[in-house]
Amino acid sequence: MTLLHVSIAARAPAAMAKALARLLGGEALPFPPCPGAWIAFAAQDDGTAIEVYPAGTRLTAGPEAVAFQPGPPRRSTSATHLAIASPLTTAQIEEVAETAGWTSRTCDRGPFSCIEVWTGEGLLIEVLDAAMLADYRKGMTAAQWRMMFGMET
Repeated sequence: MTLLHVSIAARAPAAMAKALARLLGGEALPFPPCPGAWIAFAAQDDGTAIEVYPAGTRLTAGPEAVAFQPGPPRRSTSATHLAIASPLTTAQIEEVAETAGWTSRTCDRGPFSCIEVWTGEGLLIEVLDAAMLADYRKGMTAAQWRMMFGMET
């Protein structure tokens, strides 16, 4: 298993992401899919990143993909989720999720696709097969991010 990115919540997302980016030797940029959020990219700029959402942000299973919901901080759900690479095929990943009683679906995130897996605990795990990982490695870079969202260097 390879950890690709993780999300956390913070009262000051920009400040947190900038500090994390410094620790990672990388770069922090706004995270437009979630208002007020930031993302810290690692120095190798290979997609390794930490997303920092405003405290209280909830990830919910929207009609077609993840939805961002603001709210007061609480413990039942959170913005925390994982993206992992898997040696399994898409069908095998979906079978594992089904066997565990979890919801899974393939989703297009823009620069990459993933199998969105929602555990029974409300935790989101984005699982990438080999082809999805290849797209992730190409599309999730600070340079691609700036280009995709029209950000200046």
